[in-house]
Amino acid sequence: MQVSIGIGITNDCNLGCAHCYRPQDRIYQLGLDEIRTICDTLEAASFNMGTGESLLHPQFPQIVEYLSERGIKMSMASNGYSLNEMPPSLLTQFHDVELSVDFSTPQAQDAFRGEGNWACVIDAIDRCHKYGIEVTILATLMNTNYEEMDRLVVVARDLGANLRVNVYQPVGQNEYMLRYDQFWEAFRRLLDAGQLLGTSEPIVNAMLGLDSLTGSPCGRQSIRFTPQRHITPCVYWPQPDLTLEDLPGLTTDRILESEQFQRARLVPDACRDCPHVASCGGGCASRRALLGNLNQPDIYCPLVRGERIDLAFDVAPQKDLPRGSNVCTTIIVP
Repeated sequence: MQVSIGIGITNDCNLGCAHCYRPQDRIYQLGLDEIRTICDTLEAASFNMGTGESLLHPQFPQIVEYLSERGIKMSMASNGYSLNEMPPSLLTQFHDVELSVDFSTPQAQDAFRGEGNWACVIDAIDRCHKYGIEVTILATLMNTNYEEMDRLVVVARDLGANLRVNVYQPVGQNEYMLRYDQFWEAFRRLLDAGQLLGTSEPIVNAMLGLDSLTGSPCGRQSIRFTPQRHITPCVYWPQPDLTLEDLPGLTTDRILESEQFQRARLVPDACRDCPHVASCGGGCASRRALLGNLNQPDIYCPLVRGERIDLAFDVAPQKDLPRGSNVCTTIIVP
C-alpha cells in the first residue's frame, strides 16, 4: 500500500514565528540512514518536507539525491530561505513547493515573521517559476488573519500561485485559535474569491456537500515522521507512541493499525447518527485530541449546534498537488 510521507528532517529554522508548532528546545534531525530505513520499510508515494527549513539539515543534498534516485515525488514547505539558497540541481528535483504567507501585505507579513520575509518569499516564487516548479502559498488560518483570506487569494493570483490553507491548531498554546464564527467567515471569503481545488478539512468537506472523504486523511493515507523521531498520524498529534526505533519489522498496515493511529480514526459518539459521519468522521482528530477529548465532535461543526452552513463554491480544474489529500487542508486556485 502506498502512503504519503510527511517528514520533518529538521526543526532548525532561521525564523522564530509566534504561531509555529515546531519544538524549539534544541535542534532535532533525521539522518540519511533513517530516511533509507523509512523508504526500505514503507512504499512511499511522496515525501513532503516541512516543520523546519530543510536546507539547514547538513545532509539535505544527499537526502534529496537519494529520494530522487528512488523516483519518489518530493514537495517542500519553506519560508523562502531554502528555496532561494539551494542550488538549481536540487531545487529542480521538487515536484512542487510551498511558501508560508499569512498576511496580504509586506508590512503585516514582516511584522509577524521577520523583517525582509516578504521579499524573500517573492524572490523564491520568482526563482521557482524560472525553473517551471509549481508554487503554492501556504497560509495558517488564525484569529489574526481570517478576514484576509479573500485578499490572500488575490495575492496568490498576482503571484501565479495556488493558495493552501491550514487551520491553526493549539499545539502548546491556543492564542491564535479561531472562534466558530471566524472559522466559517474565513471559508466564505476563500470560496467567494477563488475556485476550490479540494478540501480534506472534514467538517468543511461535509458542509460543502462533497462527502468525498473517509474521515480525516491523517492516519489513513499519510504517515508523519517528526524531527524527534516520532511516527504519528498527524504533525499536530499530541500523543505519539511509536518511534523510528520501532520501524524495522513494521509494515504500513501495522503502523496504520497501531493504537494511536486507530485513536486518530475514532468517531465521537455524538456523531454516529450524523448523515455525514462516513465522510467527516467527527472532524479533525488532532484538534479534538489537542482540546482534550477525542470523543467530542469538532468544535467547528454547525450540526451539533443545530445550525447549517451554506457555502457556494466553484470547482477548479484538477492539479497534482500531493499535500491536498494527505492532511486536513483546503486548496484554492485563484
